[in-house]
Amino acid sequence: MFKAILVDKHDASYQAQLRELEASSLPEGDVTVRVAYSTLNFKDALAITGQSPVVRQFPMVPGIDFAGTVQSSSHPNYKAGDKVLLNGWGVGEQHWGGLAQLARLNGDWLIPHPTALNEKQSMAIGTAGYTAMLCLMALERHGLTPSDGPVLVTGASGGVGSFAISLLANLGYSVIAATGKTVEAPYLKQLGADSVIDRSELSSPGRPLAKERWAAAIDSVGSHTLANACAGTHAEGAVAACGLAQGMDLPATVAPFILRGVSLLGVNSVTQPYARRIEAWKRLAEDLNPDHLALITREIGLHEAISASVDLLEGAIRGRLVVDVNR
Repeated sequence: MFKAILVDKHDASYQAQLRELEASSLPEGDVTVRVAYSTLNFKDALAITGQSPVVRQFPMVPGIDFAGTVQSSSHPNYKAGDKVLLNGWGVGEQHWGGLAQLARLNGDWLIPHPTALNEKQSMAIGTAGYTAMLCLMALERHGLTPSDGPVLVTGASGGVGSFAISLLANLGYSVIAATGKTVEAPYLKQLGADSVIDRSELSSPGRPLAKERWAAAIDSVGSHTLANACAGTHAEGAVAACGLAQGMDLPATVAPFILRGVSLLGVNSVTQPYARRIEAWKRLAEDLNPDHLALITREIGLHEAISASVDLLEGAIRGRLVVDVNR
């Protein structure tokens, strides 16, 4: 038997419960993992509350990432006792995920757990930190360096935003943090932000081209915020887009792209190739200030994840929630 959050739907009734399940109920896969820690992400909260149709089949165990130890394996790359890590691949949406004490899945979706981090640390980082690093790597491939100018981070007090600020600041970038929670300015500056602006400057319809204010941006918000981030980017700069907290629309014009040569870089954290996943986690272990993990994250037990999902969607959670699935 193992504990898991199980989401089910019968007719119009949508329900998430903490359940005791038989191991025989696990889906097919060539690796079974004893989960140590998972996380509660925006997508997990949508899956648990049913506020958006992210779950593709029922019943479903949510949880888009986890860290743990291989219990059994027929995959050539993993054996019992190996420490492993997972992010994405439709886990928690199309395949049972990490908000459980056991998980069974395709071993191709796993990577070896970074030796420089323990399981709690890797899940404190989780998909949010991993996505922030993928955004930074995309901007670096575009040629961004600290000398180019400040970097805008939207959704700054959220998980991706918090880690983006920490990573950028630790690497010498000047950071402009945009948040709807200006009361969090001391927290954002503690992570390394040089200045904090109210998200209202970006969240409403703006001009096709605005004053050039930042060399690049990491946006987890979408909609008008992403459009305005592009409009305010320096010539030949770039914006890495990875989220849709405000909306999945993009009410923009082509002006920033054809008049200033701004590049819009889409970042997909779900199905990155193996080598890039390895690189991203290696960089996280090297480039993230470990002292910031305690600032950014709060630990909860598996039994708290359902109620915390409501708080997360209401914007009442700062940073990250790491879930100890064994308490």
